[in-house]
Amino acid sequence: MTDSLEPAVHLHLRRDAVREGWSDDELRRLVRTGKLGRLRRGAYVNGTLPLDAAATHRLLIRATMPGLRRPAVVSHQSAAVLQGLPLWDVPLDRVHVTRRPRAWNDTGRVLCCHVARLRDDEVVDVDGLQVTSPVRTALDLARSLPHEAAVVVLDAALRLGLLDRDALRARLLDIAGAPGSRSAARAVLFADGRSESVGESRSRVILHRWKLAPSALQFEVRSADGGVIGRTDFAWEEHRLIGEFDGRIKYGRLLRPGEDAGDAVFREKRREDAIRDEGWGVIRWTWSDLHRPDSFAARVRRRMR
Repeated sequence: MTDSLEPAVHLHLRRDAVREGWSDDELRRLVRTGKLGRLRRGAYVNGTLPLDAAATHRLLIRATMPGLRRPAVVSHQSAAVLQGLPLWDVPLDRVHVTRRPRAWNDTGRVLCCHVARLRDDEVVDVDGLQVTSPVRTALDLARSLPHEAAVVVLDAALRLGLLDRDALRARLLDIAGAPGSRSAARAVLFADGRSESVGESRSRVILHRWKLAPSALQFEVRSADGGVIGRTDFAWEEHRLIGEFDGRIKYGRLLRPGEDAGDAVFREKRREDAIRDEGWGVIRWTWSDLHRPDSFAARVRRRMR
């Protein structure tokens, strides 16, 4: 077991503090001195808020749900956070919930309420909270998010085994004709659990958009005797070109016991040399390249000539 270097973050609600004899002046003083961090009105954490947006949002959910006057199910991006799914370019400033009719849609400072029918099998328990199931969460986000952000969530859910590809596609029939159903179908049909990170999912969307779709994902490059030299993120087999997305944490994942980042980089360099020796070209890109998709696409196209 590894000890975390981060102190445990505890949630403190004003109503509990007042019941225990604390005054609002005392709470304000603790916030001013940095002993408490303000999560939202009436909710605090010890010390400062987590740097990770998903961790902060989990606390916001915990602070918000008990105070609701009417039953609600955690949904949309809030459900995705509780289910451990990565999000990209998705706001986490409000807790998203779904209520069954006859409620009404409403957006406040910390709560966004959606109204929709929910089947019993579309609600699961996550640590004591009622949350939309992974399939329902995926469909809600596929309907409501832009294509690239939706693909990031769907790819991850497939990769983590939270969704079955065929079952997800079959559920598209349930939302046919509903607002956002065409966008959902586009994202669901494009989703692929072989994308192993947010960066790979985004890369795949951009490459398809620029008509540079790879012929293979997680492609194994083999030597003349059939041995596997390495597995690569993308391949354009006709052009003998492989592509690698280099995320910030990629080399951290490659570390072996006792190694530092330099060892992983050196080993990766040797792997790339071996791939080139087999007659393959290699192109790498990073997060900054994804911010300039036209330049990124032009680079890939040049290497395919």
